[in-house]
Amino acid sequence: MGKFSLETINEMYVDVLREIGNIGAGNATTAISSMLSIRLNMNVPKVKLLEVSKLGTSICPEDEIVVGIFLELNADIEGSMMFLMRMQPARNLVNKLMMRDVNYEGEFDEMDLSAIKEIGNIIAGSYLNALSSMTNLVITPSIPYIAIDMAASLLSVPAIEFGRVGDRALLIETEFGDEVSLGGYFILMPERDSYDKMLTALGFTM
Repeated sequence: MGKFSLETINEMYVDVLREIGNIGAGNATTAISSMLSIRLNMNVPKVKLLEVSKLGTSICPEDEIVVGIFLELNADIEGSMMFLMRMQPARNLVNKLMMRDVNYEGEFDEMDLSAIKEIGNIIAGSYLNALSSMTNLVITPSIPYIAIDMAASLLSVPAIEFGRVGDRALLIETEFGDEVSLGGYFILMPERDSYDKMLTALGFTM
């Protein structure tokens, strides 16, 4: 059984996690900017430690439809992670990638979903690479899964996972774009025993 849980992390470690968010968001912005061949600006990521019950409402109304990218994690850190985007930023991203009019609001087709999945994979990889670099831990992600559903439905997975470890969850909000927002929300869900490895590597001792 792990010795640590997210509720034991104080502001000093929130700063460490915020730096991981900064590096991950910077890497993601660079990668997506190159993919879209446009210049993107990035706002400083917001890092929050929240009660699990407040995870959904901190992003959007629970009945709002959102896009979720889910990956399983293996190697030194086991667990899962999720990257969530509200529908409008997701549409903005797909329209940019497909070179459509920015106001296009058609339903996502298979090609659109594939594009979103690839973008989500790049963003997730950027965060995981940042975490891996700062901890010297090997983190291997699975092939990403994509789902479009109400926020409450998609967030029930991380709520259950975090509920097994503690009553607080880690949420990193990042925003990058030019004239339109392309941001989203990163949620990390290590399994219980992986908290020891991750937090110890970040300098957390008890």
